[in-house]
Amino acid sequence: MADADVIVIGAGHNGLICASYLARSGFDTLVLESRSTVGGCTSTVSALGANFNIGASEHSVIRAVDVIDDLDLTAHGLRYLEADANSVNVFYDDTEPWVHFHDPEQTIESLAASYPNQVDGYRRYLADAMPVAELALEMARTPPSLRRFAATVGRRGRATARLLNWDKRTANDVMADYFDDWRVSMPSISHAPTAWGLGPDMPGTGMAALNFASHHLMQQGRPRGGSGELGNAIRAGFEIAGGRVRCDSRVDHLIIRGGSIKGVRLSDGTELASDVVVTCCDPHRVFVDWIDEPPPAARRMVERWHNRYIAEGAASKLDAVLTGLPRFKGADQIESRHPGLDILNPTMTVSLRPDELATANRLREEGRVSEKPTLAMNYPSVLDPEMSPGAGRHVLSLEIFFTPYSVPGGWPGSKEPERWLELWAGLMEPGALDLVESWRAMTPDRYEEELSLHLGSTPSYVGAPLDTFLGRPRETTRYRTPIPGLYLSGAATFPGSGVMGAPGRNTADVVTHDLRGPVGRRMTSLKRRRAQLQSRQ
Repeated sequence: MADADVIVIGAGHNGLICASYLARSGFDTLVLESRSTVGGCTSTVSALGANFNIGASEHSVIRAVDVIDDLDLTAHGLRYLEADANSVNVFYDDTEPWVHFHDPEQTIESLAASYPNQVDGYRRYLADAMPVAELALEMARTPPSLRRFAATVGRRGRATARLLNWDKRTANDVMADYFDDWRVSMPSISHAPTAWGLGPDMPGTGMAALNFASHHLMQQGRPRGGSGELGNAIRAGFEIAGGRVRCDSRVDHLIIRGGSIKGVRLSDGTELASDVVVTCCDPHRVFVDWIDEPPPAARRMVERWHNRYIAEGAASKLDAVLTGLPRFKGADQIESRHPGLDILNPTMTVSLRPDELATANRLREEGRVSEKPTLAMNYPSVLDPEMSPGAGRHVLSLEIFFTPYSVPGGWPGSKEPERWLELWAGLMEPGALDLVESWRAMTPDRYEEELSLHLGSTPSYVGAPLDTFLGRPRETTRYRTPIPGLYLSGAATFPGSGVMGAPGRNTADVVTHDLRGPVGRRMTSLKRRRAQLQSRQ
């Protein structure tokens, strides 16, 4: 007898979202999670007497794809706090900073004060990029298909053409169409593709140019109480809908009989039966480590994943408890132009010159960290007092790019984290290091050990838009695999990584469609008849 109608592997936000939609559709859904808590990379953990977010705390896409309303997450405790601005953009060489706001006109006013020669370019950029950003968001809302692609071309032909064009180009080339001052273009590149672990001169990174436009389209926010409150709210609603979460349950094998999925095996030997399994974790692990002998229909897919190149993780995060708040060296300059703006409230992005970023990318390929890495810092406890460790203390969140997995000598014992703290302090007025009470660093090796991220890298969907609409490859664009009953979801599937929830919701749509179709109805009917017979015995 089945242990659940559907087993979902992985309690990251996508796994929980997928499971919640399925439970609300009436399916008995069981979520298996290897860690002791839910949330994955969106978790908030307790350490050093404080609460720290595992990953970045800014959420935007998930607030624009209906998931929060569909799952009634507000009723389950999810509240978003919004910073005064999207980002404060600063530079190592004390070049004049500028501020990016959710409101385009506020951003243009900030540019007019600091880089007036770039204002016309920014207006041209908005005219071209906003329709593409709107199209990308529309695409993310539903599972892709050729029919939807044809409809999209009919309604948004010009935006579609630009999206396909930008996707083939480099981020550097696209940004150069609008800006001739690196201090305006590089802050966008610092968020992507730098945050993806890629150089902006790589073909296929052009879609990263949507960064500014996307942040005008979608309001960023941080869950009150930490990023992990997103997962907690989803779990609460899921369990009210009848769903079950089983933590400390690591899957290490898929049970396949007769060419179809029949369940999973845990690392302690426990077997759980289900004719439907949704994996919301690293596909490489699923197809390479968890399948002994793939059925004939799946051999080509499994071989493709065996041969797939796996990029190393290229980001680290340093969290610290501070006994007070530092002051940025250029604070007076920013505050004089933006009265009332608390510059420690939004994220502060430290961008490199193009030549410095090129050097950092070359060093990354050699397994080394640049002398000046790209940084993203914020102080979660400034916006959200619930994140404060108390007694006037605060939390520093510092992300560092590029920090490759394979550094000489390995990460344990590395002096790099101390150097990152010194770089941070060098951007502040004297005395910042004296404020550091304690700190910890999440380096790529720790992401692998604690979050099962192979080589410290977060799986991410990388399909081109046209391939997406054509369904290539099927498992990451249509969420179905050649093994009946086995589905793929999570960051490695369309529309990709980040806090968005769309992969989870889209997969739930596909699974629900299949289970309620002719085959699914027969399966449900057979289960019901078996249950009736067992009850009579």
